[in-house]
Amino acid sequence: MITDKIEDAIFTPLKTWTEQSNSNWNMLIGIGLLSLIIAIILVYVFQKKLGMSVSDERTNQINLKSALIMLCGIILCDLIFPKEYMWQIF
Repeated sequence: MITDKIEDAIFTPLKTWTEQSNSNWNMLIGIGLLSLIIAIILVYVFQKKLGMSVSDERTNQINLKSALIMLCGIILCDLIFPKEYMWQIF
């Protein structure tokens, strides 16, 4: 299956790299949190530019298209990311 090939190419080397030392694990968590903070800031800036106070045809279409893109991204990430060893962390 294609998800197994993606897992072997990307996630298995990342897993072995993070398991080598605690600093590698902390670096991965830090980069993830930094990416999350940047994403939250970008969402705030774009919503301020869009203007959420008035709901008209233009902003409604932009909101619906943004929601569709986010849904497709979530489904794609759910298909690609491995689930077996992701639970081992918790």
